[in-house]
Amino acid sequence: MLKTLFAIAVRHLLGRRRQTLTTIFGVAISTMVLITTNSLTRGLLDSFIETIVNVAPHITVKGEKMHPMPVNILEAERPKAVAFVDNNIQKQEREEVRNYRQILTVFSLPQYKKHVLAASPYVDSQVMAVKGSRNQPLLLKGVLIEKEDAISGIGKKLLAGNIAMFEKTSNALLVGRTVARDMNLKLNDEVIIISASGKSRQCKVAAIFFSGVNAVDNSVLVSLKLGQIIEGLPVNKVSGIALKVDTPLDNALLARDLEKITGYRCLTWQEENASVLSLFARIGYIVFSLVAFVGVVSGFGVANILVTTVFEKSRDIAIMKSLGFSALQLVSMFVLEGFMVGLAGALAGGVLAIGSINLFASIPIESSQGPITKTGFSMSYNPVYFFLVIGVTVIISTLAAILPSARAAKLEPVSVLRDSSL
Repeated sequence: MLKTLFAIAVRHLLGRRRQTLTTIFGVAISTMVLITTNSLTRGLLDSFIETIVNVAPHITVKGEKMHPMPVNILEAERPKAVAFVDNNIQKQEREEVRNYRQILTVFSLPQYKKHVLAASPYVDSQVMAVKGSRNQPLLLKGVLIEKEDAISGIGKKLLAGNIAMFEKTSNALLVGRTVARDMNLKLNDEVIIISASGKSRQCKVAAIFFSGVNAVDNSVLVSLKLGQIIEGLPVNKVSGIALKVDTPLDNALLARDLEKITGYRCLTWQEENASVLSLFARIGYIVFSLVAFVGVVSGFGVANILVTTVFEKSRDIAIMKSLGFSALQLVSMFVLEGFMVGLAGALAGGVLAIGSINLFASIPIESSQGPITKTGFSMSYNPVYFFLVIGVTVIISTLAAILPSARAAKLEPVSVLRDSSL
């Protein structure tokens, strides 16, 4: 019986070939758009995570103390006592990690050594860079280059120059590509760095790098010693310590444990990029909304062709019921038609989506996609999203056939045949 219902369903669809092909084409286009949009969204998120994990520190030990000195020093021992401070206005202390070398030894302990793969102390400083008539405020970061290379792989991201030149020159600069473009900097150019205190120092461009992370490419690296001098820090203090860990996607527990051990705030890369990740989540919700709306539109197209089929094939349906076909079999036949139209359109849309994804991925343009810069669009080829969209499209098309099939099942053979001219 199923074979008979399938044959009749195929004849119904082929009987209105133009309308059937138009409906299949509409379903295919909507499926292609949904898969391509989802691929672009997920590809951007995957590319962002991959770039951040490869370039940025997985955990950053900040100079913020976890347990600062309380304002009321008597509160702990005598809850009802009150301490007053009179005329004790002092300069606000900046955030810094003291005795950072001792903290580095903590990461070498057996319980942390297998988890912390690399640790790089750094000094951040806001400076003004001047070259001729050009000047630009930027972030200067003092680092130990061999440790920084273990974190970000900066040695493999050089566009010009080399690390050896940077290590040999005390006032050398590793310049991000964005800064180099904005200030028209080239190798061996002299740049004047002016610190917040007003002191200036002449430096030399030793290399230019490109990481793909816009915030990093808009900064300049110097030696840790020079960074401490510019920021006015003693040799035992830094702004923070960057860590690379073995499980970058599951590092929250390790960060909390390190906070207890070091006494300083430890931020994961997920926490530092929470706003960007939240934006990607919102975009994901929008894409799923598109799936719902466009899927409903495709369902209306499928329902339209089946309603027309029921109207035109009323006599055939009446004859089938007279020959013993049950209402359930008629419903199954029209649901089968909706399934076939949805499946054909969804599969065709999947094939078109592969072509559109490859087309977008091959466009040789450099685009600044939010916090990262990529050559070409970042597209995801994850088959899960293909099956998800195709499955949803087929389900909606199948469900759209229920209303027309219910109408066909309610037809009375005697009434239809009496009112028809045979």
